[in-house]
Amino acid sequence: MIPAPTSDEVLLEVADRIATITLNRPAKLNAVTPEMSEALVRAVQWCDTTDDVRAIVVTGAGERAFSAGSDVRELDRYATPWDFRNRTDYCDAIRAARTPTIAAVNGYALGGGLETALSCDIRIASRTASFGAPEITLGWIGGGGMTTFLAHAIGPSNTAYMTMTGDRVDAQRALAWHLVTEVVEPADLLPRAREIAATIASRAPIAAETAKVNLRAAFSLPEDQAMAYERDLQTICFATEDAAEGRRAFAEKRPPVFRRR
Repeated sequence: MIPAPTSDEVLLEVADRIATITLNRPAKLNAVTPEMSEALVRAVQWCDTTDDVRAIVVTGAGERAFSAGSDVRELDRYATPWDFRNRTDYCDAIRAARTPTIAAVNGYALGGGLETALSCDIRIASRTASFGAPEITLGWIGGGGMTTFLAHAIGPSNTAYMTMTGDRVDAQRALAWHLVTEVVEPADLLPRAREIAATIASRAPIAAETAKVNLRAAFSLPEDQAMAYERDLQTICFATEDAAEGRRAFAEKRPPVFRRR
């Protein structure tokens, strides 16, 4: 197995087939530098290379922030707007991950931090979390899937409110708008995210990864094509050894042992 990538500012820990990726720059609200972006991409891609990881939790170090997004002071390092356009994008890497992902949002999720959370499959928030798209206050808009994924999650009017005002939304409003799945006490955030991750990790991994692909297709394909695609994916899963193991375990009244085959 390829060794896990290491970085002081993007931590990667693996236990019980759950990877926890932590943005570790709390003094700067976990704002992401170009080097952190590259480290995050490496960490996510590594998780897809090993059966030791079947679910990923993404979070931020400290109590104040999940992530304040890209470090604005670092943006002038890009020589031209075109270089900025073609930068390494950590949100792209998270969305491209085959492994199911869970955002454990503690504190501010702003700009690219909100896009990071939106790029995950499931979002859990601390009671103290807040969400915002403040790019407009600086003269631009989000470019890491902000509008597309917000619109899918909270609808066009709420998306317009967030992207056109730049105002923050607290955790309870985020829950009411379906931006997050649950709101929990700060001390319960990581345990709850890992509990969900453990449930996913216990399921047939091919089926879990296929469910993720199918969800994206449900948003991007016309209804009849999405339904046909789902049927094809179901057939592929049904042909796996894990599906046969699931049927045997059901008949034998025991927990299944899934091997990604």
